[in-house]
Amino acid sequence: MSEAQQRSVRPTPEDTLDQEAALADSLGGERAQPRRRRERLTMETLVAGLNPQQREAVLHEGPPVLVVAGAGSGKTRVLTRRIAYLVAQRNVHPGSILAITFTNKAAAEMRGRVQELVGNRAKLMWVSTFHSACVRILRAEIHRFNLTRTFSIYDDADSKRLMQLVAHDLSLDPKRYPVRAILNWVSTCKNELVDHESARSRVNTELEENYLAAYQEYQRRLTAANALDFDDLIMTTVHLMQAFPELREQYRRRFRHVLVDEYQDTNHAQYALIRELCSAEVDGGQVGDEVTVDPPELMVVGDSDQSIYAFRGATIRNINDFESDFPGAAVIMLEQNYRSTQTILSAANAVIVKNEGRKPKRLWSDSGDGEAIVGYVADTEHDEASFVAREIDALRDAGRARYADCAVFYRTNAQSRPFEEVFIRLGLPYKVVGGVRFYERREVRDAIAYLRAIANRADDVSVRRILNVPKRGIGDRAEEAVEALAARERISFGEALRRIDDVTGLAPRSAKQLIGFADFLDEHEAMVAEGVPADQILTSVLQKSGYLAELQSSTDPQDQTRLENLVELVAVAREFVAGAIGGGAGADALDSLLADDGVLVGAGLDPQLRAEALEQATEDGELDLGAGAPEPDASLGAFLERVALVADSDQIPPPPGVEDEGVVTLMTLHTAKGLEFDTVFLTGLEDGVFPHQRALTSMSELEEERRLAYVGVTRARKRLYVSRAVVRAAWGAPQHNPASRFLAEIPDRLLDWRRTEQATTSWRSTSATRQVQERWKERVGFGARPKVRTVPNVAAGDRVLHTTFGMGTVIATTGSGDDTKADVDFGSAGVKRLSLRHAPLEKL
Repeated sequence: MSEAQQRSVRPTPEDTLDQEAALADSLGGERAQPRRRRERLTMETLVAGLNPQQREAVLHEGPPVLVVAGAGSGKTRVLTRRIAYLVAQRNVHPGSILAITFTNKAAAEMRGRVQELVGNRAKLMWVSTFHSACVRILRAEIHRFNLTRTFSIYDDADSKRLMQLVAHDLSLDPKRYPVRAILNWVSTCKNELVDHESARSRVNTELEENYLAAYQEYQRRLTAANALDFDDLIMTTVHLMQAFPELREQYRRRFRHVLVDEYQDTNHAQYALIRELCSAEVDGGQVGDEVTVDPPELMVVGDSDQSIYAFRGATIRNINDFESDFPGAAVIMLEQNYRSTQTILSAANAVIVKNEGRKPKRLWSDSGDGEAIVGYVADTEHDEASFVAREIDALRDAGRARYADCAVFYRTNAQSRPFEEVFIRLGLPYKVVGGVRFYERREVRDAIAYLRAIANRADDVSVRRILNVPKRGIGDRAEEAVEALAARERISFGEALRRIDDVTGLAPRSAKQLIGFADFLDEHEAMVAEGVPADQILTSVLQKSGYLAELQSSTDPQDQTRLENLVELVAVAREFVAGAIGGGAGADALDSLLADDGVLVGAGLDPQLRAEALEQATEDGELDLGAGAPEPDASLGAFLERVALVADSDQIPPPPGVEDEGVVTLMTLHTAKGLEFDTVFLTGLEDGVFPHQRALTSMSELEEERRLAYVGVTRARKRLYVSRAVVRAAWGAPQHNPASRFLAEIPDRLLDWRRTEQATTSWRSTSATRQVQERWKERVGFGARPKVRTVPNVAAGDRVLHTTFGMGTVIATTGSGDDTKADVDFGSAGVKRLSLRHAPLEKL
């Protein structure tokens, strides 16, 4: 290896000097003052509190290693101590460490913990999600595939809109070819690294032939728009490394240590990316004139028993076949649990052991047996919800739990309805995780579309979304005329707006409005080119577009909420700009320099002054951030990238204060993964409900359902309740489900049955089931004649129940009498406008 090559993979003298300044803040040391040498992070400090298996994982050196981390076994502690060990004891440059997590929240947590251990040089590491890491690579390398680094990132809603346009233009019957079905097929292809050119090999039917045509046109339009969707981010990165071996070699030299969390959740494309970076297959080979380096050290952490995302493309084979994929790999088992009681763990072990082909593992705890698991068999789903509500109230009254300590889990979102109804009537505070997310709200998406159209004029989806928002008098005919010019000249829709004089058949008023809109885009594109920060551009867009004025002048109460959401978006942009200018890898090093010069540092220093000082210090050679230090970037493009990569979750209610009771959390089992609560209610344990009906005839799907049960059980710290209903309404009819097979797999000695099926009332005689039967009779047309339906009297703020959409809140009403209509926010189902005369709606 040449001297230059050696320098690229080993720490510099400055790095080594900084290594010796590391301090374990999180283990008792106070934060050092600027520019003072930190006390060396000793081996004793690094391994303090670790059990033997955790210690083995932290200190592992050499071949790839799989850390099988059971639920609650301290895997985050292992990962963070491992990184600290690499930096403090093995003198690894932080910039050569790549740590992959699955959510932005997990990445921030890991980065913070490592920073507490080794200091601010931890900011030089790449700690990010797969998508974020790939975006950083693509911004630098995408030109190799003839896209520019300013490419847009299409999220799910953008992809759906684009595919709708494609399906319409291909004359695909929306009933036979739902947009979501086409997108799922395309996503599966991309997750398996099958691009639009090679996807023909997967086509066997007429249906798939049309899917392929849609995929090809969809991808053509993405490329024309200089855009990538989320699946493209990883697939394109892998294809770049496969097409350009020297590029792969460059990143293998860059990242000498790769750590991957939640490895059981990786799909094929993510697995392939890790293989490109860490496989030993290129050892001893040659790329161009350079000899290849040894592969980076690889550590993956995961648990095959918690692999529950097959529906998203995750494949359990990645973790099960790790030892064959990486010959010579070591395996370390973490089985000691630090979260739950032994009773809860014994139940989890008893359920998961029924799955075949898994690595043997038994969770154990030294915290004692704890309370027995409470079982309850209810007459109906409403009775089940009432039992849960009573138990939460009793625990709270006894001082054993706050609302925030309790969570209710169910298999599907639709099961939240009876719990919401009962909780509302009893006045229990709650939150359903899975409502309309901030970045999915219409007004926020409109604002983001404006910004994306300005950042990337070729982004037709964004340009056309806001062409007539707010109303500018640009009708469908005018839009179609511009589209025709774009198609004829083979240019983007946004570019065609610059050539309105060439558009035929335009009314003078439409032409004037289109020219004004194009001038508006040009004005803000100039602001981007001048480096105006993202928050100022957003503020200007909202004001000059007329969007704010329209909402401010509206009398619709919903528009006031939209206005508040846009104010919040501006606050997000300002926070981003302040962090970009005032933070970054060099922030603390800069503080040290400024402190030496007697300049006020930290929050008291104006962000612009900080940016200028950082630039000057770097130019003067006083501040060397080392390899991988990100430049402060408050640009519109950087802000859009941050927004595009925001995790879908992070809706979990924040921990309450000491005096705050918080709220009960209601969520699906898939959402619950990675969380923990003192008290967990695992509900709907009936065959056909959980496990899901479709899993009853598939062994692989049934095993995934069992892993889902294992995840649910192991979320509980102190108390676990398991419940089911003898009768449950399904499509308006009573449905009698047998007990879930998962209940039978829990040993009787662990269960305290408060109520059994023998104690339940005959389902034919319960009031709840009689109501269900009567509704069914009316629906199928026999029995008593249905009563004449009266129009419910509702007003803004009222809570209502819809038989299809579930619980909702009225946000506005229009009309009167039989013609009254209501706008209702149904959370994850969105806002619906309903005719009160005809809608199956009940006021609560």
